[in-house]
Amino acid sequence: MSTIILAIESSCDDTSAAVLSDRSVLSNVVASQIVHSQYGGVVPEIASRAHDELIWWVVEEALRQAQVGKHELNALACTRGPGLLGSLLVGYIFSKALAYSLRIPLIDVHHMQAHVLAHFLGDPSPEFPFICLTVSGGHTQLVLIEDPLKMRVIGKSLDDAAGEAFDKGGKLMNLPYPAGPQIDRLAKHGKPIFQLAKPQISGLDFSFSGLKTSFLYFLRDSLKENPQFIEENLEDLCASLQFRIVDILLEKLILASSQTGIREIAIAGGVAANSALRQALTEESVRQNWKVYIPKTEYCTDNAAMIGVVGYYKFLKKIFADPEARP
Repeated sequence: MSTIILAIESSCDDTSAAVLSDRSVLSNVVASQIVHSQYGGVVPEIASRAHDELIWWVVEEALRQAQVGKHELNALACTRGPGLLGSLLVGYIFSKALAYSLRIPLIDVHHMQAHVLAHFLGDPSPEFPFICLTVSGGHTQLVLIEDPLKMRVIGKSLDDAAGEAFDKGGKLMNLPYPAGPQIDRLAKHGKPIFQLAKPQISGLDFSFSGLKTSFLYFLRDSLKENPQFIEENLEDLCASLQFRIVDILLEKLILASSQTGIREIAIAGGVAANSALRQALTEESVRQNWKVYIPKTEYCTDNAAMIGVVGYYKFLKKIFADPEARP
């Protein structure tokens, strides 16, 4: 008999609900808050209010698309963190109240663990152990996964995340937020002709603050000589910035594989949707003899289906939330 789980994700600016039957996705509804684009970034207060307005609709729509009634649910999984506290509060309190009213277990989920386990929303999925590069607007990590519920961070950013480097770099070029997809699109028509700084960080940790600063100074100096420099070189600037970010990520991933001897390699998180990273990883897999796993684009960005698959594995182990737990 299959396990039916309702999952809710509200860690940042996407309100999402999904229904899973074991690891099969019956529905995955995401409502994105486009209002933040006018501010150049996510405004926490606005985000939490938008979650409050959207959460019941996405839950009802997820149940409708899945053709599942609330009383057919075996458990409810939701994001406990990390994320924006106001956004998390809306999803967590709603989930706790709904689970209590239906008398089903509440399962709280770590957002980054969910990004990793998005690889198990269907087949093929990685074999254990594997290394996952998780890259998003808030996190850049190398994670060693021994089983679905046993993970260890072996490398992380010492300052900014890769996604933040994309967004801040895009802001310097006057691109709309979020800039990552815009840079990816424009870079396809440009060439990485500008040599941008590469941080020299030992071990498996990352750093992107120096790249952001060097890009800022490079643009400032170039604009002094030519006020139209960005407009005239936008596609090449995007290609150069993207090339350097992907270069930094791949270098550490190669080192992690070499040090651990693991050749099962995965990527996850919003930046995993970047076409240049996907292509570079595919090409590197041939040179390194890796087996590479890249989730569907819809499971890279924040979504509730990935929360649900963690909920499924926790449900099997009867790992339920403490009634006193908070985001």
